[in-house]
Amino acid sequence: MGLIYMATLSRVLFSKQSDNWATPKVVLESLEKEFGPLFDPCPLHGEGGLEKEWMKKNFVNPPYSDIKSWVKKANDEAKKGKLVVMLIPARTDTKWFHEYIYQKGPEVRFLKGRLKFGDSKNSAPFPSMLVIWGS
Repeated sequence: MGLIYMATLSRVLFSKQSDNWATPKVVLESLEKEFGPLFDPCPLHGEGGLEKEWMKKNFVNPPYSDIKSWVKKANDEAKKGKLVVMLIPARTDTKWFHEYIYQKGPEVRFLKGRLKFGDSKNSAPFPSMLVIWGS
């Protein structure tokens, strides 16, 4: 890969423009078919999900600039007996993945291919995974 491509990719992956990614409808429909209705404590461009109490069954597609805080919150909510299904980038090399997910109890489902978020015509520049805490 050329340096220009890498610089462009870095700007997309780590820019504020890529902080909120609207969940693909097919993903949410599939999860609600499996788990029933799910509360979203972190709606697109919403705030306050880290501070408020979550419901019994939750779906979270967090702002990708602060995944660690959301993964920690999901872990804490699961300890209270809640179901949390989280859609996040499959970044298995991160500290938050090893601290809260890898061999810690939640189920991990790596999604095949790259998702198209919201109305995007292009696929995401990263692989995604579903992490499921609780039953």
